Amino acid sequence: MTLLILLLEVIWIMAAFGGQHWTYEGPHGQHHWPASYPECGRNAQSPVNIQTDSVTFDPELLPLQPHGYDQPGTRPLELRNNGHTVQLSLPPTLHLEGLPQKYVAAQLHLHWGQKGSPKGSEHQINSEASAAELHIVHYDSDTYNSLSEAAQMPQGLAVLGILIEVGETKNPAYEHILSHLHEIRYKDQNTSVPPFNVRELLPPVLAHFFRYNGSLTTPPCYQSVLWTVFSRRAQISREQLEKLQETLFSTEEPSRLLVQNYRAPQPLNQRTIFASFIQGEMLSLGVGILVGCLCLLLAVYLIARKIRKKVLGDQKSVVFTSAPVTEA
Repeated sequence: MTLLILLLEVIWIMAAFGGQHWTYEGPHGQHHWPASYPECGRNAQSPVNIQTDSVTFDPELLPLQPHGYDQPGTRPLELRNNGHTVQLSLPPTLHLEGLPQKYVAAQLHLHWGQKGSPKGSEHQINSEASAAELHIVHYDSDTYNSLSEAAQMPQGLAVLGILIEVGETKNPAYEHILSHLHEIRYKDQNTSVPPFNVRELLPPVLAHFFRYNGSLTTPPCYQSVLWTVFSRRAQISREQLEKLQETLFSTEEPSRLLVQNYRAPQPLNQRTIFASFIQGEMLSLGVGILVGCLCLLLAVYLIARKIRKKVLGDQKSVVFTSAPVTEA
């Protein structure tokens, strides 16, 4: 069993991190992935375009609770340029609650575009991409012994997708990563990053999210991911985004910038995307119906009150007119 797990580890590392050559564009680009990685051509792939008027509100979705994110220990974290992205290792003390199983963290990485382009995220909301996207990868530790073992099993992985937009100010949390990019400019370089509050990489409000079953967004594209994509976005400054777009190379020498490392949205193919919250239009409709019902009840109450007053008035008039007249 141990030998099998080790073999799976080797296969996972070779496939996902350069053992077989793949790129985002060109002859080995994403349109050609299915030829070398058949899973990439299956019918439950990620990312997707989330159309908010087509999602299904699920009141039974539990609030997502990250544990240990604010205190990832005292040991340095490894930051690596793997030729496809910048990846930060995470200790298993970070885990998620609010999902069907306990999912422990393994790593996080980023996707982005090129300078001057507003697009860089993998997931889109209503066909609108954001400047970049952060993925925090977890695996089901209740059932599996490692990330590579879980990666091939249904819902073996749970990935948080955080859309990133450009704001006015620098984001200190993201600077813990971005300030070290110059140390790993070339493929396969790595460096150490002091531990920091990973929770601050996430949006401040975690209650609003979308949930669906999908896949890894890079080869081997295993359809094993329970995705949680937050509707609220994180923000970084323009300077920070350009640092991400201009610092790293996808090769071992300065020949090709590491940019546009995002996969295009994949067909939904009858999958359902669930939402933990009621969308704005639906909420407005619900509020409108509620207000309408209250107004109707108020109108009925006022009419009934008016009728009651009239009936009481008529009764008093009858009593008065029928009373016996006494002489003085």
